[in-house]
Amino acid sequence: MRVLLVNPFYPIDETPSPPLGLAFIAAVLEAAGVTVKILDYVVFPYGRDILASEIQSFKPTVVGLTSVTMTFETAMEVVRDAKTIDPAIITVMGGPHVTFRAKDTLAENSELDAIILGEGEETVVDLVQAIEQLQAWDAIPGLVYRDGQKIVHTGHKPPGIDVDRLPLPARHLLPIGRYRALNLSISMTTSRGCPFKCIFCVGRKMVGAKVRYRDPVKVVDEMKILAAYGFEQINLADDLFTANAGHRRAVCAEIVNRGLNIKWTSFARVDTVSLDVLEKMKAAGCTAVSFGIESGSPTILKTVRKGITRDQVVEAVKLCTRAGLQPHASFILGLPGETEETLAQTLAFGEQLEKLGVAYGFHLLAPFPGTEVRDRSEDYEIRITTDDWRHYHANRAIVENRGIRPDVLDDIAAGWMRRFDLCLGDVAERMERGAAEPDEIDQVVNLKRTVLVYDLMMGDLIEQYGSLLSEAATRPEAERLAQLAATLADHVKNPPEEIVDTLTHALKKGDMIWDRAGGNSVCLKWIDYL
Repeated sequence: MRVLLVNPFYPIDETPSPPLGLAFIAAVLEAAGVTVKILDYVVFPYGRDILASEIQSFKPTVVGLTSVTMTFETAMEVVRDAKTIDPAIITVMGGPHVTFRAKDTLAENSELDAIILGEGEETVVDLVQAIEQLQAWDAIPGLVYRDGQKIVHTGHKPPGIDVDRLPLPARHLLPIGRYRALNLSISMTTSRGCPFKCIFCVGRKMVGAKVRYRDPVKVVDEMKILAAYGFEQINLADDLFTANAGHRRAVCAEIVNRGLNIKWTSFARVDTVSLDVLEKMKAAGCTAVSFGIESGSPTILKTVRKGITRDQVVEAVKLCTRAGLQPHASFILGLPGETEETLAQTLAFGEQLEKLGVAYGFHLLAPFPGTEVRDRSEDYEIRITTDDWRHYHANRAIVENRGIRPDVLDDIAAGWMRRFDLCLGDVAERMERGAAEPDEIDQVVNLKRTVLVYDLMMGDLIEQYGSLLSEAATRPEAERLAQLAATLADHVKNPPEEIVDTLTHALKKGDMIWDRAGGNSVCLKWIDYL
């Protein structure tokens, strides 16, 4: 049995990381004896002809995809292409978006055969084994599938997979090297589950309210593996790393006891941290903590059931600073009950936190399928203006709120992006005068490199133009890069000197290599798999 897993396109400005959920699915399938391949179109260009070549060579029985709301349409493009390439392929999708729109999604998309609900690691193995053994699917819980003209729902599988028994994610199947070349972080989890009931989130419904923890020894074993990949930072993607003091303490102690030297970040609630907690996290390599603040209005915080106060926020970020950690804060604008007054409170609170050293940002409310704010939109007196899932990126207003116009929210979001661009422009101007701080210079240079690397990857430009003729192969590397940069400059916005800098940096980091193509000729290549 062969299963082809696909990660659909996701924009680089959303700072993606290697697809952890898909890697877990691949791992449990491999453990069950299935041959698995992953195609990651976040860091590779997509086209029907590219997919056709992969399907024709790999010959999968099943093509499986994951998607969030924003990526659903691009995921469905892959599904449709797969079905036209080989109508016999069984197409399966998982993820939060389709979990909470399963029947509607199948009814609207005839090319999709089945949807796996919620946590998928056990259901996907049951499904693939049933397909291989030509068995019926109706006894597999956690599945919605097409049976002729009928759509069959086998019933929900209660969340609660023992995450400590799962194999390590199959990252050997992922193009980890491309994410490293893009200067992105890599994610892992130490637990799964969320006990909180925020009305704008599906986390609790997707993976369960009961938090299940991994053995700290296994956690640090995995961190050690990720450190060997050469990433500058690991993101602990637990909903709440700080929720359980015993678990958090044990993980930090294990890191320190083993002498593991790696930087990592985590998410936390402001009511779950103390100076002692944060200092121990710092000692174990933590560099930053991200808090979901959502609003500066006490009324809004109560409406969305956040369960925190402004005073707790201020205290938490001050403690982060005392512990030597960078606090991050995120806000959601346009929540139910938002008015010009509550919006002003949030904007002012953000500025107050910034003066305390907080890096903060805004998103606009996106009422994702499965969220209470969507299911009870009338009760919350909001009107959802579109079901075009491509607009559910939380950067534009897609909700009308009685207390504030959508265009006001859009203007704030646009202004925030302009502020970011102006900050970068200011740093660039200071760089020209020789007045920029070293960390500011690194920020601008690394951003330019990331954008250029992404353009080179998604345009397949290294693959097209990276080969040099035999007479060039014997020249010094600087001359080879200059020749290549002169060609690439016709296809990207960067001047040749920036291209040479970026390629030189990638070669030094080990993100690229010169590969001999025969004789004295050489070809520059990305190192995709680590």
